[in-house]
Amino acid sequence: MKLDILAIGAHPDDVEMSCGATLAKEIAQGKKVGILDLTRGELGTRGTAEIRDKEAAAAAKVLGASVRENLDLGDGFFQNGKKEQLAIIQILRKYRPEIVFCNAVEDRHIDHGKGSKLASDACFLSGLRRIETSLNGKLQEAWRPKAVYHYIQWKDIEPNVVVDVTGYMDVKMEAIKAYKSQFYDPESKEPETHTSSKNLYESLRYRNRNLGRIIQTEAAEGFTVERYPAVHSIFDLI
Repeated sequence: MKLDILAIGAHPDDVEMSCGATLAKEIAQGKKVGILDLTRGELGTRGTAEIRDKEAAAAAKVLGASVRENLDLGDGFFQNGKKEQLAIIQILRKYRPEIVFCNAVEDRHIDHGKGSKLASDACFLSGLRRIETSLNGKLQEAWRPKAVYHYIQWKDIEPNVVVDVTGYMDVKMEAIKAYKSQFYDPESKEPETHTSSKNLYESLRYRNRNLGRIIQTEAAEGFTVERYPAVHSIFDLI
């Protein structure tokens, strides 16, 4: 299966919280989208890795993703090393995405910045034909995505490009709420965390509405880029 977009996150729920509405919009317009989680989020204060596996599958179904995989690289301790790079390269060559979304370049959680650089480096290395990987006993062809975009997470990083996601915020929020063990649940007896407050939902909506306000739409999601964003015509800008 060839994908149009592969969204990579250090943890299950990174993608939904940060670019879920953009993915939902592209899927609704016929694009094939996949999600790759680098870890199972096993160090999370609430829930378990097994619970998050089920929640991640449910969230992917809400968004309409074509595929979701997990590399189980080790929450909190994965590195930007050869083993990890090759694991991602194998996925990139398997699905051959045109665009890759990945973690914020800098953020509160150390895995986010690490995951950002790891995914970006793997995207470059995946295009080098002398790096050999195989899948099901067959050598894979080199593949490099056309563009890598970094979504915005905990920190309010200034975006280089924003996507109008008017009409898709409800899908995003439904996908986030699939992670019931992690987020606001008045019946939960688990310890409170910075993400389990009801305010989290409100803050996510506020950020997206504020970006939408700036571009004069209902809502938007922001990304930073690795090269200049380009358009075929100045009229492509909204």
